[in-house]
Amino acid sequence: MNSAWFLTLAASTITLSAPLILASLGGWFSERSGVINIALEGKMLTSACLTALVGLATNNPYFGLLAGIGGAILMAWLHWLLTHTYRMDHVVSGMAINALAFGATNFLDKRFADPTRNTHMPLLPVSAFYIAAFILPALIWLYSKNTRGGLRLMAAGSDPSKAETMGVHPAKVRFGSLAVCGVLCGLSGALIVTNARWFTDGMTAGRGFIALAALILGGWRPIPAALAGLAFGFFDAVQVQVQGTKLWGVQPPPEFWACLPYLITIVALAGLLGRSRAPAGLGKL
Repeated sequence: MNSAWFLTLAASTITLSAPLILASLGGWFSERSGVINIALEGKMLTSACLTALVGLATNNPYFGLLAGIGGAILMAWLHWLLTHTYRMDHVVSGMAINALAFGATNFLDKRFADPTRNTHMPLLPVSAFYIAAFILPALIWLYSKNTRGGLRLMAAGSDPSKAETMGVHPAKVRFGSLAVCGVLCGLSGALIVTNARWFTDGMTAGRGFIALAALILGGWRPIPAALAGLAFGFFDAVQVQVQGTKLWGVQPPPEFWACLPYLITIVALAGLLGRSRAPAGLGKL
């Protein structure tokens, strides 16, 4: 291992952790306002698919980005509609949205994408995404502590009944919070597909669930959640770097290294989940 190896590892860590951080911050807005959200994966996948298809069709990456973010916001508002208008269980609604996203993006990819993958989507300025991912946690922390909107959001997620007696409308606060969740998950999906240069079926590969795990490990706080996302990105980068490396003279299969970030996620959740305290009003109407 030399300095080039460590520089590559650092660059890969930033590349792989930024989508996790953005999605976990999206989850923060949703869950801190009281909406359980296991549908981060579906929103990211929807955004990745629409960003690629619209970006390629118009040859304009910004039109693709707007389409991706718009698709993720619509998915977020569908979650609000199912849980607050039709009173569906939050987890069941999230599972339905994930299933819808997997099916719809599979159809759109087969119907409209170039099967040969010879054409690449136009590039978005990914450095702006990375900067946003590492600045937003602090800004969101300041927002939650020092602004009226942030305090209303926290009140809606802590005790919706008491918040209502104080003039806060939890359903309206959650509607707005889910829109922000859609924007952040949309940015995350757009970043993933921009780095890959084309969309592939199921390309988010469980990152939405890892982002949710980062949020839980961070105790539903923006900065610790971002640090957890950074740690997961680091272990993902390590597994990429050590592919093909022998352990005690034995060559492990590629799947052994590929499962490393997920294994660490499970271990971390098992060891630290009991210490995290969820918002008291999470899942309550």
